[in-house]
Amino acid sequence: MRMRLMLLGGGNALGQALIRLGAEEDIGFLAPRPPESGWDPASLTQLLDETRPDALVNLAYYFDWFQSAEVSAERFAEQTRAVERLAELCQHHEIRLLQPSSYRVFDGARATAYSEKDDPLPLGARGQALLALEQVVRRSCPRNVLLRFGWLLDDSPDGLLGRFLQRAERDDVLYLADDRRGNPTPVDDAARVILAVLKQLDCNSPLWGTYHYGGHEATTSLTLGQAVLSEARQLHGNLIEEIGAQAHAARADSAEEPQHAVLACKKIFHTFGIKPRAWRTGLPALLDRYYRHV
Repeated sequence: MRMRLMLLGGGNALGQALIRLGAEEDIGFLAPRPPESGWDPASLTQLLDETRPDALVNLAYYFDWFQSAEVSAERFAEQTRAVERLAELCQHHEIRLLQPSSYRVFDGARATAYSEKDDPLPLGARGQALLALEQVVRRSCPRNVLLRFGWLLDDSPDGLLGRFLQRAERDDVLYLADDRRGNPTPVDDAARVILAVLKQLDCNSPLWGTYHYGGHEATTSLTLGQAVLSEARQLHGNLIEEIGAQAHAARADSAEEPQHAVLACKKIFHTFGIKPRAWRTGLPALLDRYYRHV
């Protein structure tokens, strides 16, 4: 790798997966520790003025964007301002910017897979914040790659997967929607995709733009939950036996979570040669890491 790579957010689950995968291929990242209060416009300005990397992967707010149960509108607004400054700095210093986003920028009203050509229409505050992040990146830093991921699954104890497994230990009854669909995407697979994109950017390929990626085989949240429990029982015995089916409309998060969140991944394949990987194959390693942490 000829480019000097910077990773903001190297301590979170996706950042750690990217560092692990890079190390296997002798690809290193400059992963600065954030200030006590987190990255803000002033600290980002000082960082990039001093370091001047060739490419930057921005996972600084990964947990809030993809895993947290709830984030305030004020916090999202602060992060948007910081990303806008980051994008301006990347443009000024000619740094390639790779920015993750999400299926949440769509409203989930259509049953067919969303492509990069479809107009975003987010439902809730998180989706609106992610769309605002995309807009400031496009406006401020034309040399960007925006990667919209499907349902990201990681091994953090208080992430989406962790909260589900804790309920599976604690609750007598557990329900998931059988009419809500998406692309489960383990973080190891998401890291593989990010690294593959960086390799092509390292060849000076001007492949800027927005791309979709999600694990192979779109499925329902109910089927995903059943598959997770089936694998988890091999590592941890005290889990609920069955999950009940529930309609998307009856779920507490139906006003914010898209019912149909399947992403079409043709563009990323035709541009970068990245093939979707079956999400089921990533569950054993993911769950092994989760139970080692808890």
